Amino acid sequence: MSLRLKAAIAAAFALSATAAVTAADMSSANEAAPSVVSLPEHQELNSAPAAAKPAVVFSAPREVAQPLGTLSDSADVRADNLSALVDAQGAAETLDGDMKCLAGAVYFESKGESLEGQLAVARVIINRAKSGRFASSLCGVVYQPGQFSFVRGRGMPAIPMATESWRQAVAIAQIAMQDGWDSKAEGALFFHARRVSPSWGKRQLAAIDNHIFYR
Repeated sequence: MSLRLKAAIAAAFALSATAAVTAADMSSANEAAPSVVSLPEHQELNSAPAAAKPAVVFSAPREVAQPLGTLSDSADVRADNLSALVDAQGAAETLDGDMKCLAGAVYFESKGESLEGQLAVARVIINRAKSGRFASSLCGVVYQPGQFSFVRGRGMPAIPMATESWRQAVAIAQIAMQDGWDSKAEGALFFHARRVSPSWGKRQLAAIDNHIFYR
């Protein structure tokens, strides 16, 4: 074999070996390198996906203080004495029917007397209406013939309703109807002025101001 032929064969073997080493290196490199991923525009690599917002956002529960109801009825007013209770009734209301008859009797029979005396008069009228021994209504009791001297037929004199005496009479009538204060003459059905001395033979319950009260 000539020297030139031997040199060509050796060169061919060298090229073959070099090509095999290169192919092996490229295969190893491809296995180690990470694959390329296309990311959406503006999204950074390794960033966590944004959490979806809930459709409804609930606020944290909180305790709400319920305001207490206010007391508006006169019967619910608490007072240390009768005078304070009368003042709590406020201005005189416009009355009609039985309440006007009751307040009118209180006004004409006991205006100018103590509140205790006025309350006792109101209680007598209410007790009579409940007793079954007199008329069953307050107006019926007040207008019963021969019972109250201020009555004229089926009526009473005009009342100056802008006065303090009328305001007190209305307040006392309301308190008596609501049983908002105990009278010293509880249970009384009769009364008369101190200046007279009828022979009634009834049980005396109390003497208040200008009147004496009986059962």
